[in-house]
Amino acid sequence: MKHQHNLVVILGCLLALGGTTARAQSAQQEPVEYLVTTIRIAPGQHLAFLKWMAEQEVVAKEAGAPATQWYAHLDGASWDYISITEELGAAKQAKIDEKIEKLSKKKKMATGMRVALEFRQFISSHTDTYVLGPFTAAELVKEAE
Repeated sequence: MKHQHNLVVILGCLLALGGTTARAQSAQQEPVEYLVTTIRIAPGQHLAFLKWMAEQEVVAKEAGAPATQWYAHLDGASWDYISITEELGAAKQAKIDEKIEKLSKKKKMATGMRVALEFRQFISSHTDTYVLGPFTAAELVKEAE
């Protein structure tokens, strides 16, 4: 039941993300792959996590990475935040990762495995899910038939 609730919340976020903005831009838009992450913060680490993520986002933006959309928990499931980020493909992502590493070193921020370890000091758990969209329900029916 808990997993079903999480799925409903994630799908709701994706509908809000893709259904209203992407469809308005172009009726013929190709679906895009996104990474959806649910994060449960370690006790007492909420503000530190948000400040750390804000610093990471400054560097990512400078490197040309797409902006991450954040959703904050209000009521219900046990997660604290959901992030949704557009996936870029291996070659483009590698170029951005290289820029992020250079910028991070220049700013004396962690790189490589140290970034993953810093991230994990703020969280008690997280999940990553790759999704494709946006779609209407009718489009998914057409694909399924």
